[in-house]
Amino acid sequence: MSGGPHYSVVWTRATPPPTAHKTSRTEVTHVTIAFLVLTGDLVIILSGRGLLYGGNIFAPIPLYFVLLALAAALTGFIAHEMAHKVVARRLGYWAEFRMWPFGLLLSIVTSVAGFLFAAPGATLVEGMDPRNTRGWGQTALAGPSSNLVFAAIFYVGSLGTFSVNADLSVSLLFLMYINALFATFNLLPVGPLDGAKVFRWGARKWAISFAVAAAFLAVSTALYSYGSPFLAW
Repeated sequence: MSGGPHYSVVWTRATPPPTAHKTSRTEVTHVTIAFLVLTGDLVIILSGRGLLYGGNIFAPIPLYFVLLALAAALTGFIAHEMAHKVVARRLGYWAEFRMWPFGLLLSIVTSVAGFLFAAPGATLVEGMDPRNTRGWGQTALAGPSSNLVFAAIFYVGSLGTFSVNADLSVSLLFLMYINALFATFNLLPVGPLDGAKVFRWGARKWAISFAVAAAFLAVSTALYSYGSPFLAW
């Protein structure tokens, strides 16, 4: 599996509506569609139904894979995008998520093929001056930061459940890995990704945040591959 969420923060020139606005039906619709598509993608990958592995995508899917995919999409994607929104709103700007239809279609095609490149959409922010590198950096960093918080929580959960239920412990390691992957990918300092905005805010801030995310990814990959939250280095 590769890739991560599509760029998460986009600047538009429209006059910002009042920051106290309620979540629009449009945003709810876009978030719901993107969430369901990404969950479906993860189900296909987790259950080994991709054509690359000779799987049958029409075969019955165990509930376990559905629940794991839901948790991964909820924490890795929804929480990530809502973190962008919350920070932007606190800074006084209008912000809402909008799905990217082509990116969603691409995620379906790749998951059916047997690997995943997910590009669900972006959180739009209106009214923030593009020269406000601090505001953009804080807003951009919020998404990956939420992923790393969840990664840490899932690791603690894996430690606590290993002696009781090893399967649950490994599932939590997978969720740790997914969140660490999303955080690291989004912090790449290229194009419209979060990392580019953080880098413009400050190279040192970006280096520290990327190093932390990469460390989480390396550890979670090793632990998940090993199948235990305890690993003899």
